[in-house]
Amino acid sequence: MAQADSKVLVLGTLAGVAGIGLAVVCYQGFRSRQRGSCPGSYLNRSYEPRTGVMLMDGPGLPRGQAEVLERLEALIQCVSELKDEMKSLKNALPTLPDQVREELRARDVARRASPLHRTTPTRRKRAAGVIAGATAGGRSSEEAESEGGYMTALTDSEEEELSDAEQRDEEKPADKLSVLLERIDRLHQGAESDKRGSLDLLLDHRDEFGQNSTFLWRLIRAYCDVHDVSSTLEEKKTHAATGKKVGEEAVSLNPTCAESHQWYAIMCGIMAEYDTVQNKIKNGYIFKDHLDKAIELKPQDPMSYYLMGRWCYAVAQLSWIERKVAATLFGEPPSATVEDALKNFLKVEEIQPGYSKPNYVFLAKCYRDLGQRDKARDMCQAASSMNTVSKEDEEAQKELDLLCPALGV
Repeated sequence: MAQADSKVLVLGTLAGVAGIGLAVVCYQGFRSRQRGSCPGSYLNRSYEPRTGVMLMDGPGLPRGQAEVLERLEALIQCVSELKDEMKSLKNALPTLPDQVREELRARDVARRASPLHRTTPTRRKRAAGVIAGATAGGRSSEEAESEGGYMTALTDSEEEELSDAEQRDEEKPADKLSVLLERIDRLHQGAESDKRGSLDLLLDHRDEFGQNSTFLWRLIRAYCDVHDVSSTLEEKKTHAATGKKVGEEAVSLNPTCAESHQWYAIMCGIMAEYDTVQNKIKNGYIFKDHLDKAIELKPQDPMSYYLMGRWCYAVAQLSWIERKVAATLFGEPPSATVEDALKNFLKVEEIQPGYSKPNYVFLAKCYRDLGQRDKARDMCQAASSMNTVSKEDEEAQKELDLLCPALGV
């Protein structure tokens, strides 16, 4: 019950009591005058014995007036009891607003605990608006607080509608990004035109989602895809350089995203094809550092181990002059062996058996270099059993065509 309603009820009750009291006072005045005109009545009331049949209040008092008198006496007793109750109610009024607010607060806390009935920012703003409007309209602060409290105590259906609507508004950007990324991932698996379309689509939405790491690493991947399908050297270099810049932005934005480190490392490896010897060696160090970070963040991703195996195998094949240049420029040349490369390629197969045709080809090359020709032939047969799908698969097939005759497969 609101405080204003309580006040109205109390005032109404008090007015009724006052009216009844006034009627009693008037009747008592009338009775006094009557007794003054009939003094024998007092003698009869005081000294004459009563009987259950005698209902006379003196010589001139009819039976009906005696009944009215008894009823009025009973009414006076009721009024006295009602006054006591009203006094108790009046004493309880100061604490009533606090009790109401406490009850509403408890209900609001219970709704917040429920995912379907949590208090949303919009509801809080609406409640604040009601309180402000009440204050501006001249109502007391207590009335405004009470009405504001009632605003938060919406019905279940109203709260559910507000929560669901606002939740949908909050999830719209995330849902839009999810739909976009799913479409990008499908295009990544497609033909050359799909890969180019993937890059165009990502660039169209870069202003909107450019601060999202899951968006950025896919943009790096798209530049890598378009680099692979480009026909001219200038176009390849442009996509490689741009993709590397995006990679730098992605790892700076979110250093804990394994995919950002992984694809940035790949772009550094691609750029090594077009740089000077000094930059090529520098990019090799960057490649290794970011692959280590990607493996640390996501240790069960087979792609990172495959790339690390490629790096180790390439370093193991460096010529003496290349190692001397690296030592001159950076103090210490990169170090890796064929055994290191084999370990990473085997890790790929452990995580995901039959990961790719290129991984089997490099396993065969490692076993060949280590003199384990039987295992090398087994890897060649495994690679030959896999379909050629991607451009990298085509390159692996070319190496396989040379490797198999050398191993007698």
